[in-house]
Amino acid sequence: MAITMHDVARAAGVSIKTVSNVINDYPHIKAETRQRVVDAIEALGYQPNLSARGLRSGRTGAISLIIPDLKNAYFAELADAVMRAAAAHDLFVLIQQSDGDRERELELLRGPRMRMVDGILYSVLALGQEDAALVDIPTPMVLLGERIFNGPTDHVTMANIEASRAATEHMVATGRRRILAFGADASQLTGSAGLRLAGYRQGLEAAGLAYRQELVVDVRHWHRADGADAMRRVLASGVAFDGVVAFNDLIALGAMRVLQDAGLRIPADVAVIGFDDIDETRYSLPSLSTVDAGREEIAQTAVRLLRERIAATGGERIEPREFESAFRIVARESTAVSAP
Repeated sequence: MAITMHDVARAAGVSIKTVSNVINDYPHIKAETRQRVVDAIEALGYQPNLSARGLRSGRTGAISLIIPDLKNAYFAELADAVMRAAAAHDLFVLIQQSDGDRERELELLRGPRMRMVDGILYSVLALGQEDAALVDIPTPMVLLGERIFNGPTDHVTMANIEASRAATEHMVATGRRRILAFGADASQLTGSAGLRLAGYRQGLEAAGLAYRQELVVDVRHWHRADGADAMRRVLASGVAFDGVVAFNDLIALGAMRVLQDAGLRIPADVAVIGFDDIDETRYSLPSLSTVDAGREEIAQTAVRLLRERIAATGGERIEPREFESAFRIVARESTAVSAP
């Protein structure tokens, strides 16, 4: 049977009200009494009921993280970073997946679980700028990602254009001249794909290289298999290229496997750079050069801004704030050798 507050009260020799006061961090409790309750909670393994706690205090100590897809390593590592940042402030994180589906993204904002959390970190994928009013809800929220700018609340994102430009310039510096933009999406102008394509174009322009449509490769979904399939199509088309700027690490890893299966050497024949700096890039063969877009900074900043909004609930209005993380190029083996 589940351990109850009554069990804790009996074990500590106090009233249920005292146990409740300790759980809700009521200040006017003797240190000795507080310690007895804490010891009883730990000994019994009692888990407070967040919903009941919220009814009493107005706060549950929990926040929600809504992300598109935990199978995508970037979002899995972002979730890990958010949980660590939240734990430093004694916050629980409830993770929910939207699968990048518009109706699911809206449903999660209005679902019953929202009553269990004090605030929401929301990585939007299917909604767009025209939907900004739909995410204007009473629950404190911080938006993540590149789909909604100048919205009703705080927004934390990365320098997609500048980082993609830097990745392209890095490839040019290794001697590459026919560089694929790998991961474009013709239907997307303001999301990650559109912004990173804009940065790629700026990088070419800065190097005095022409933008060539035949070097722009659409990859609608950004998983390893999608990158592999897209690279097979590129090789079958016969288009000549000596570099790949991949718009995320997973499609870069899928492309690298196909390139090597085709007998091409990385980086001697084709150099490859990804985007996101997921952990796997350190251990691929060759190790993958990539863009560290500031995932840890994004997580810590998003949690900080959300805590400020939660604390301000019912008080002074906080105007929407925009934050862009710093980035760096992580050069590894996949771009180490200049083109012959």
